Amino acid sequence: MKSLTGLISAAALGAAILVSPGVAYAAAPDYVALGDSYASGVGTRSYISSSGSCQRSTKAYPYIDATRLGANLSFVACSGARVADVTNNQLSALNSGIELVTVQVGGNDAGFSSVITECAKPSWLGDCTGAVNNAQSIINNTLPSRLNGLYGSIKSKSPSARVVVVGYPRLFNGTDCNAGTWFSPTEMTRLNQTADLLNSKIAASAGAAGFGFVNPTSQFIGHAVCGSPEWINGLSNPVSESYHPNVTGQAAYANLVSPALD
Repeated sequence: MKSLTGLISAAALGAAILVSPGVAYAAAPDYVALGDSYASGVGTRSYISSSGSCQRSTKAYPYIDATRLGANLSFVACSGARVADVTNNQLSALNSGIELVTVQVGGNDAGFSSVITECAKPSWLGDCTGAVNNAQSIINNTLPSRLNGLYGSIKSKSPSARVVVVGYPRLFNGTDCNAGTWFSPTEMTRLNQTADLLNSKIAASAGAAGFGFVNPTSQFIGHAVCGSPEWINGLSNPVSESYHPNVTGQAAYANLVSPALD
């Protein structure tokens, strides 16, 4: 039988091992996901009921990546958000202790939804050229200063965070297979060029802020609307699901964003 002294010594040794600085366990990082419907997961058709009209999904890339990283997620991205909405309604989730941030916003500032709606009409009914020209003007002349202000606010609120800015895919592969839409090849090309322009401006502002940028363009080639397999919904019911990444598309986003966060 062990002596009382021996038992005490063994217990002390066990306690020392448990609290030894050589045995370290990393705390779960705190992650805040900011942005619009692409970040919230619109298009996946499955939403967290408490998120209401923001339509946040457990199939969205922030949720997937937070699970992979074992992170504590503050998921505040919201459908329809513009840069001002992120600034006014989402940045309260940030603080000096936040370690990871993703932000995806800018498409709604350019009015991309209304542009798609206009270009989907027959040429005699819609003005796709005018809609695209207006969107490109906003992207070139208005959006950069808005993004610079937002990114500056993020840096101020969470100065130690790794911030990853996420871009947008091209929506079209050159084929319109949906009944009820009339995108011409020229219109699809211009819409894709507008997505590229949007990404270029977002990337420039992200780089100026010292943030990382994830560009999904090459990964989604062949998988846009009418692709095989299709990662972006075409015209859908309800209409709000249209022209957003589906479950597979969000998983592809997660695979792109995860390495930038880890």
